[in-house]
Amino acid sequence: MRAALVVTGTEVLEGRVRDENGAAIAASLTAHGVAVDRITVVGDALHDIRAAVDEALAGSADLVVTTGGLGPTHDDRTMEAVALCTGRPLVLDEAALALVVAALASVPARASADVREAGARKQATVPRGSVVLPPPGTAPGAVVVADGAVVVVLPGPPWECMASWESALEVAEVAAITRAGAGAAPLELRMANVVESEFMDAVRALRPADDGLDVGVCARPGELEVTVRPPGPAAERFIGGLDGAFPRAIFSRDGSRVEHVLGRALLERGERLATAESCTGGLIGARLTDAPGASAWYVGGVVSYADAVKEAVLDVPASVLQEHGAVSAEAAGAMAAGVRRRLSADWALSVTGIAGPGGGTEEKPVGLVHVALAGPGVAFTRELRLHGDRDRIRQRAATIALHLLREALEG
Repeated sequence: MRAALVVTGTEVLEGRVRDENGAAIAASLTAHGVAVDRITVVGDALHDIRAAVDEALAGSADLVVTTGGLGPTHDDRTMEAVALCTGRPLVLDEAALALVVAALASVPARASADVREAGARKQATVPRGSVVLPPPGTAPGAVVVADGAVVVVLPGPPWECMASWESALEVAEVAAITRAGAGAAPLELRMANVVESEFMDAVRALRPADDGLDVGVCARPGELEVTVRPPGPAAERFIGGLDGAFPRAIFSRDGSRVEHVLGRALLERGERLATAESCTGGLIGARLTDAPGASAWYVGGVVSYADAVKEAVLDVPASVLQEHGAVSAEAAGAMAAGVRRRLSADWALSVTGIAGPGGGTEEKPVGLVHVALAGPGVAFTRELRLHGDRDRIRQRAATIALHLLREALEG
């Protein structure tokens, strides 16, 4: 089964707002075994939306998903465009109107009653025969069955879009498409300590195409994300070959990120983690708390950007900072030991470095990072020489630090 996505919004097209919806819906469809042929971004003009939906319907898509353009204002034209593309007249859906009115009742009134009523009626106007999706905000989505395809119309705000998408997956026509894709979802691996060129050398040697496999690779900061399709014995043999070429590099076989892998391991061991961050500015803590239930195994962290905080909060000796500097193995080790003791954690990670673009010297250039791990019977540091811009250095440092702990937990 195949799908095409149409993301609407001039603010997205012009780069003022980053598209989150296309990637999230595509990931969901891929996980259901539905191949995404294209993601098209268009502005708010009716003819542009209509052209994009028409093109998707004229192609091989079994499912077309649109996001955005369902609000009460004049430039919210997606329902109208879908009605034109599917040959369905727009009608006021009384059930949808009741849902919108109920949703608006909890929103402070900033417009006159007439304006609010007109906006509600507009948002409740859908192509005839649509299945109306309950509005997470105030804009209902819809599922429209067209000749040979199903069109799902979703709101634009990301949280509303994904909540509405979950409702759409329950609609019979959409569920039939995802059921047809069952078993076709690619296997998703994550690998650490492997660079893309090494991986491609291994792929050439393993010759997966000879077994009809399609292998994709995406380089992430400090990791590789690998997809293998279709699943089955040939895919398992290929993964076994990767295991042989890169022992212990595959840390996730279900697409789980390293922070989720760590969380499961710490929870099983009944142990807790604390962090002390300087140059990463809380990135590690943010990633850890993205994992549901992190409070069971992550105590918290200290963003010790200033030397005074390293001294006062983490008990880093002033002599260490004076003799070795804040960016040093000695400082990183003291930070990890200090936050572990202060927060009564079993394990602690620390990071200190020079992320740039300024601040580097010949002795300590931009990209120099020290990470440290402290735990039961464990205390060591690692020096990194990272390349790239400030964001890439910070992201890679955070990822490498997390993998240090993962490797220690795996023994």
